[in-house]
Amino acid sequence: MTTSRDDDSGKFTEQYPRSAFVEAVANIENATTTKVAEEVGCSYDLAYRRLNALESENEIERITVGSSFIWIPK
Repeated sequence: MTTSRDDDSGKFTEQYPRSAFVEAVANIENATTTKVAEEVGCSYDLAYRRLNALESENEIERITVGSSFIWIPK
């Protein structure tokens, strides 16, 4: 996997921006972590970490259904 840097700042560019996760949650009915990961095109683990971070920042909410999480927009 290659990563690229911004020419001006030298910072690495984000391959999976936070907006992709927020949009996926908004667009998917019953947005489980697996469905969000598939929509964004990332691993389950990365999706889970990003979704948890977005929840802690009050961007989205999590509902527990059985042993799964359903992510919903705020």
